[in-house]
Amino acid sequence: MNIVLMLKEAFYEADPHLIAKLKEFGKVSVLHTDQGIEKEQLKAEVANADIIVVNIVKLDREVLDAAPNLKLIVKYGAGVDNIDISYAHEKGIRVTSAPGLNAPAVADHAFALMLAAARNIPARDNDLKAGRWTTAMGVEVSNKTLGIIGFGAIGKELAKRATGFSMRTLVFGHHKDHAAAQQLQAQFVEQEQLFKEADFIIVATSLTPENRHMINKETLGMMKPSAFLINTARGGLVNEEDLMAALDQGKIQGAALDVFESEPPVNRLPTMESVVATPHIAGATFDAVERISDLSVLNIERLLAGKELEHEIKPVTK
Repeated sequence: MNIVLMLKEAFYEADPHLIAKLKEFGKVSVLHTDQGIEKEQLKAEVANADIIVVNIVKLDREVLDAAPNLKLIVKYGAGVDNIDISYAHEKGIRVTSAPGLNAPAVADHAFALMLAAARNIPARDNDLKAGRWTTAMGVEVSNKTLGIIGFGAIGKELAKRATGFSMRTLVFGHHKDHAAAQQLQAQFVEQEQLFKEADFIIVATSLTPENRHMINKETLGMMKPSAFLINTARGGLVNEEDLMAALDQGKIQGAALDVFESEPPVNRLPTMESVVATPHIAGATFDAVERISDLSVLNIERLLAGKELEHEIKPVTK
């Protein structure tokens, strides 16, 4: 059994036992993909793969065709927008994900970004490190209105944290869990109301062809000039040119971003004064990695034993 493991380097360091566990099933090829990987190299690396464990590397038709022996793709996380799921199913390749296992980590990070942006903590930290003792005003988070886009596992974790800050919580999402919303004191609203009324908007939904660039000139134009946008979901949900223009023109006060359309980013967005930025690390905690690693190993065990897989993404039946 040939297993190709393609994760960020920090994930290997966070769970040093993962590779040893996978070696019990066969040969393991380890790819460090923090800076991306060229398509031709990727195709060569997966040529003999039976199983791929992947984080954010894009597995499109061309890559899947280069792996004729591939039986299983294990997504080391929740979002599967980097995998051509329908084509994988056409080729008889099974796909699993790890929904909800990094939700507490992502929610924590989203709140950290929100607080950092509200008080512009990175800039003040840089000042102090440079020997400058400066005073700067910020805004409070408590008793403000939080808008959450998406109400899956991460959205619910965000709403839970918002109660501790006495925030009014508005939610926009297609999957309306009214029981959870009631328990978490969250209110489902239409998209326009959320954008117009929220002081902080956190994007916590998966990326689909339908919602790509849902944060754009029009929706940003609905926001308060004092509002902040926080994105810990996927970079493709935001039209970055429109966001930079909104920040330049003072249409919104600031943004805090963990994800970008191109990673590493290729534009000036993460360097803007009104932006707090981190390099796609919202789900990167030792706790989350341990949970996801355990599920990844379990699903490989189940595949080899001919058992049902946990959180398998089934083919869509028409």
